[in-house]
Amino acid sequence: MIAAVIAVALLLAVAAYACAGGTDYGAGFWDLTAGGAERGKRPRWLIDHAMAPVWEVNNVWLVFIFVIMWTGFPPLFQTVFSAMWVPLALAAIGLVLRGAGFALRKPLRRIAGRRLYGAVFALSSLLTPFFLGAAVGGIASGRAVPGTEASAHAWANPTSVLFGLIAIVSTAFLGAVFLAADAARFDAPDLVGYFRRRALGSLVALAVLAGIMLTVTRSDAPHVWHGLTHGVGLGLVVLAGVCSLATGLLLLRRYGARLTAVGVVAAAVLAWGAAQRPYLIPTSLTVAEGAGPASSLRWVGLVTLVAAVVVCPAVAFLYWLDTHGELEPLSDDDLHRTEPGRDDPPGRGRADRKYPVHGDATDPSHDEPSHDEPSHDEPSHDEPRDPR
Repeated sequence: MIAAVIAVALLLAVAAYACAGGTDYGAGFWDLTAGGAERGKRPRWLIDHAMAPVWEVNNVWLVFIFVIMWTGFPPLFQTVFSAMWVPLALAAIGLVLRGAGFALRKPLRRIAGRRLYGAVFALSSLLTPFFLGAAVGGIASGRAVPGTEASAHAWANPTSVLFGLIAIVSTAFLGAVFLAADAARFDAPDLVGYFRRRALGSLVALAVLAGIMLTVTRSDAPHVWHGLTHGVGLGLVVLAGVCSLATGLLLLRRYGARLTAVGVVAAAVLAWGAAQRPYLIPTSLTVAEGAGPASSLRWVGLVTLVAAVVVCPAVAFLYWLDTHGELEPLSDDDLHRTEPGRDDPPGRGRADRKYPVHGDATDPSHDEPSHDEPSHDEPSHDEPRDPR
């Protein structure tokens, strides 16, 4: 029983990463396809501002996934990382390069360096979800059985390639929907339409790939296909379809569609998990067979409960702050403005604080003479004045 609960927690963590991390990967996809320096200047400006506050937080879900796999289901962890180490290693390299590209392209002043790191960020945002999806496709098609050695057959097959493409398109879809909402928040009406059209296009592409996936899995992954067309899996597929229709209608009517877009991806991931029941790897490793010792499962359950009570609300609150514009970084104009700020005392502007914009001094009295000591420029009251 506890193994099944931990398996559900693992699936929910995968869904959370697919939605939260997928949004950031999608932003990188649109960064890659934005065009040249002049044409893509505005979209890339929005992507930088929208991603900056929370892009690192989304990897929390990925770490949580690995911890549950390692401690809760050791045979699953060993099998996946033995058979799929090539795509997972490429995805890990993409994660590192993506973070480095995003962090380093902004402070550089030379246009060549900014283009280089921007290309690294954008290409990594495309390749990382593909290889993660390819690994999931290998698991779903039952090619990563216990004892399998690493080979291209495990992840370079029709189901894996299709899952990889679906991962790219779903991230592009989420990224476009969220960027359209961010464009409205940043008062950029030209970008609202720009990303709304791309969200609709990626939604159509996602629907087409989903139809192809059902056709391919019927022969290449029959257990998963049966689960997607019957019972709970079918219900979740229908839910994903309803959310897709709702998202399309909201986009056409120019309303926000973030919740329904998340519903599309989350329902699709949960449908895949439900379709594999009772297997972790169809049809060779069940949840009961892959579960770790009972003591380990109890500790994993405790950690999961703590995370649900402490970490999940904190991350949800962070996302809420970000989507409501409460985490905007200070710009150069903010640092140099002279009118009173919201937190300034009456009668004082930000410039009157005399904090240096650059440098190590942070004390407002750093360059001011002390009132308790005589200044070197004025005579002391204890010294006689020069009669001249």
